[in-house]
Amino acid sequence: MKTFDAIIVGAGQAGPSLAGRFAAAGMTVALIERKFVGGTCVNAGCMPTKTLVASARTAQVIRRSADYGIRTDGALLTDMATVEKRAATVTNNARNSLTNWLTSTDGISLIRGHARFESAKTVRVGDETLTAPRIFLNVGARPAIPPLPGLSDVEYLTSTSIIHLTALPRHLAIIGGGYIGLEFAQMYRRFGADVSIIERGPRLAPREDDDICQAIGDVLRAEGISIHTNAQDMKLSKSGQNIRISTANGNPDVEASHLLIATGRQPNTDDLGLAEAGVALDSKGYIVVDDHLSTNVDGIWALGDCNGRGAFTHTSYNDFEIVAANLLDGEDRKVSERILAHALYIDPPLGRVGMTEREARATGRAITVSIMPMSRVGRAIEKGETQGLMKVVADVETGQILGAAILGVEGDEAIHGFIDAMHARTPYPVLKWAVPIHPTVSELIPTLLGGLKSA
Repeated sequence: MKTFDAIIVGAGQAGPSLAGRFAAAGMTVALIERKFVGGTCVNAGCMPTKTLVASARTAQVIRRSADYGIRTDGALLTDMATVEKRAATVTNNARNSLTNWLTSTDGISLIRGHARFESAKTVRVGDETLTAPRIFLNVGARPAIPPLPGLSDVEYLTSTSIIHLTALPRHLAIIGGGYIGLEFAQMYRRFGADVSIIERGPRLAPREDDDICQAIGDVLRAEGISIHTNAQDMKLSKSGQNIRISTANGNPDVEASHLLIATGRQPNTDDLGLAEAGVALDSKGYIVVDDHLSTNVDGIWALGDCNGRGAFTHTSYNDFEIVAANLLDGEDRKVSERILAHALYIDPPLGRVGMTEREARATGRAITVSIMPMSRVGRAIEKGETQGLMKVVADVETGQILGAAILGVEGDEAIHGFIDAMHARTPYPVLKWAVPIHPTVSELIPTLLGGLKSA
């Protein structure tokens, strides 16, 4: 049996950073990874997909070049093999860099294999048994596959496998109108495929407010993407060389050459032997943690996607920051102090922080809302990209900003003005007097806040 000061299962966003902090403090750490270091972000999420998004945007800019007085000769042709190779290179470079750092850092033992608990303090990897007083689970999540009738009879892609396509689909059907499905929909439409989104619910991006959902749909429809909502009772079957998706509620059948299942993700907690350690899971398989990310078992923590407290790279990294601060720096950081923010990387992107208007109204407090179209933003006009809107929600009594959304050009960057203000708990009347740089997207924030009505 090998003894360490800490065992970390999973080399995703939180794991390597935590291992580095422990090693710098003079501890010995076993970092166990059964696939690739870097987790979802590096290997199947942020890095490859946003590289693909960049290629897709380039194609769109070329299509619109005549609008800007730039003319090109010949037809636009997407070389998917080169597109895929570029994304793979970005992933491989990041993965190799991280691997080299881990294997060259004193105190860190990178162990390849599948970890399973044998007790609350011991983990087996192949023929080896490891033990440590502290064990951290950072095992991430994977695409969830719904039990759709006929799905086992057809070939389908997931968000992990689709990034490896080297040939352009003729017609890509996407089941699921959430963030992942929408990004791939626009991406492949811009590459040149016909694209259909099939969503079981009444709207796309269902976590967003109705006006944001409508604007997202307008963006995608304008690019020729077919959207089918309220698609109940889906059934799949082969139709020659195609895949047929049939639904109830009067939606027409969709026949496609390729099918992407984008119906959410599930935690990788079903094969870790958690029962042997006594670690509690919730009804969806997420590891139950408290405000300090501790499980119900003393000495075991869960970080990242597997704990259900955030499904983003930045929340996983913040999990690391919380645990490291509490265990190594004598602080008392809590998950509940975190203000959640995220982005949807369609083009234009959506940046959002805090509560939606719907969520804020559900709290029963008095709120005030301000909305302005991106057509008011000089930078958007100059770039010829005026789709979308800005929105902010505030508490009437306290003046605190409760949430904000920017669906528009550079919205994923401009939203940080709201993120920082909310973190600092700065009342919105103070921000109205900021003097922003012109011409930027962020310069409309004081104007947007000026539309809020106080008590």
